[in-house]
Amino acid sequence: MSDLLSAHGPRIVAIANQKGGVGKTTTAINLGAALAEQGQRVLLIDIDPQGNASTGLGVEPDDRTYTSYELMLDDAQLDQIIMQSDVQNLDIVPATVDLSSADIELIANEKRSFLLHDALRQPAMNDLNYDYILIDCPPSLNLLTVNAMVAAHSVLVPLQSEFFALEGLSQLMLTIREVRQSANPDLRIEGIVLTMYDSRNNLSQQVEEDARENLGDLVFRTIIPRNVRVSEAPSFSVPVLEFDTMSKGAAAYRALASELLQKHESVAA
Repeated sequence: MSDLLSAHGPRIVAIANQKGGVGKTTTAINLGAALAEQGQRVLLIDIDPQGNASTGLGVEPDDRTYTSYELMLDDAQLDQIIMQSDVQNLDIVPATVDLSSADIELIANEKRSFLLHDALRQPAMNDLNYDYILIDCPPSLNLLTVNAMVAAHSVLVPLQSEFFALEGLSQLMLTIREVRQSANPDLRIEGIVLTMYDSRNNLSQQVEEDARENLGDLVFRTIIPRNVRVSEAPSFSVPVLEFDTMSKGAAAYRALASELLQKHESVAA
């Protein structure tokens, strides 16, 4: 892993939670856009067969000639696959439903857990000058998610502010521990981001209290509120930062990006 842990390589963050509907793809798109807005060069890799991150950044299904499937399973070159989004400094490797069968194909491959890791260590990566690579994982702990964790430096976990939210975390933490022990000893938890937070709701406040009590500094200070503009933005194929730049959702993702950058600067110092 040392090749991309140097100061020169991009920081790779897998955005993962095996539960669906927790704001994972929304966080991938909007954190990517917020980092890009703050001058970072960002590549978002969509490895969710639903391809929602690709759609949310305006990449039409018919335009996805080369995808993360070809990147992992066909040794395609990064420069063939990377597409520019309409957001300055934010590029994407799109996904299609082809990935649905990838798990079955991966099982037969002896390097099955390292395909994304190796794809992101192509010599061309150094010339692309990305600061961040964000990987939008599928809502399951399958081989695609394991590939993301083996490739990444850290895992960022969106956690919906709802009942049973913390219970689902234990399985995810177990998977992270297993990846650490078997394939990527440097993998760490970037942090837990509380999403869809409703400050008028006692349950949201209780989930936050429980999360901070149990996980301490792993929980980001920034909280992503439940915000209708965040929900509406994907249907217009843009991040909320462009859809409604003054919205609470846009402000929250800017704050999350700033907190992430501050954290990495203090680690590097």
